[in-house]
Amino acid sequence: MIFMRDPKHEVALIALASGLMILGVVFLAHISLFASPQGNAEPERFVVPLDSGSGALIEGLHSEGFIKSETGFRLALQFNGISPGDIKPGGYRLSKSMSAWGVANVLSKEPYMKWVVIPEGWRKEQIAELLADTLGWTDQEKSSWVNTYTSMKFDEVEGVYFPDTYLIPVDEGLLQVADRLRAKFNEVFAAYLIEANEQNIRWPTLLKIASLVQREAAGESEMPLIAGILWNRLLNDQKLDIDATVQYARDTRAAYKDDPCEDPDSYARDPKNDLCFNSEMLQPSVEYRGIDDWWTPIGGSDTRNIDSLYNTYLYSGLPPHPINNPGIAAIQAVLFPEETDCFYYLHDTEGNIHCSATYEEHQANIEQYLR
Repeated sequence: MIFMRDPKHEVALIALASGLMILGVVFLAHISLFASPQGNAEPERFVVPLDSGSGALIEGLHSEGFIKSETGFRLALQFNGISPGDIKPGGYRLSKSMSAWGVANVLSKEPYMKWVVIPEGWRKEQIAELLADTLGWTDQEKSSWVNTYTSMKFDEVEGVYFPDTYLIPVDEGLLQVADRLRAKFNEVFAAYLIEANEQNIRWPTLLKIASLVQREAAGESEMPLIAGILWNRLLNDQKLDIDATVQYARDTRAAYKDDPCEDPDSYARDPKNDLCFNSEMLQPSVEYRGIDDWWTPIGGSDTRNIDSLYNTYLYSGLPPHPINNPGIAAIQAVLFPEETDCFYYLHDTEGNIHCSATYEEHQANIEQYLR
């Protein structure tokens, strides 16, 4: 019996084989490009740094085992209309059992942890504004943070909310956020506390002076000189006459709806030392409302008319609390000040500092550099 070859049948078989081969290639390509690196993996934290470029981000996902292929992940992003540059810095929950499509989907959303960069020299209310904007706090939560969770102890009202870069969960509690900043302060400050004790300087005193140096200096290079001048004034029982403390008092009164410090008989005053603080102050009735611009220049009458213990033109010695949260350079400057005969200083119109030993010399500097 002779079997005749059917060309149509052969063509169909070849087409089927080719199709199966193409499907196999596509399947293998999909596995190598988009499949999950592992099965049944637990969620982990993946952090996108603040300064991470798209190349470093994708390389990090690959090196940490969250994606099988950098090319596949780029294609998954592109297919979903996402650019690597659209991925926001922060912490994300990813699993190595996710496909490239799943990883791309998670990274296209908001991170569950966000970066917060706190500059040196900010007061806690400024920090609260930044935290509220970043973590999505309500006005009431922001008010509670400044009135309650950062005012639970007299020495922690200001100065211990350390300026640094933090990665904070968006759902972290108000107290936990305050504790996080205080813990960082305690960690960093420990070495300087030893030196302060050796010099017989109380740590609250060190922080108060450092906060003044932080606001008064135009840069770190000036801090030891300004610290030396402030020490000279303090040890000579001379009023500090610092504009920044008046700014602090003025802004505080503007930022709170009801200022309990205005009334000499207020519940916020401690009868033992007349300082405007005690535990009764921690009430929702002291509503924090904020202001648009902090630390704006004072007017000539402010030094005379703002009756506050923070007004160092009217009252001798240091203010009741630090006026901001200083950085390490300011703290170091107070511990290791520049030895100087100067008691006065000013900055000229170009920002250069000039100091003088006498008030007459200071007046001459004013005439020369500011008029």
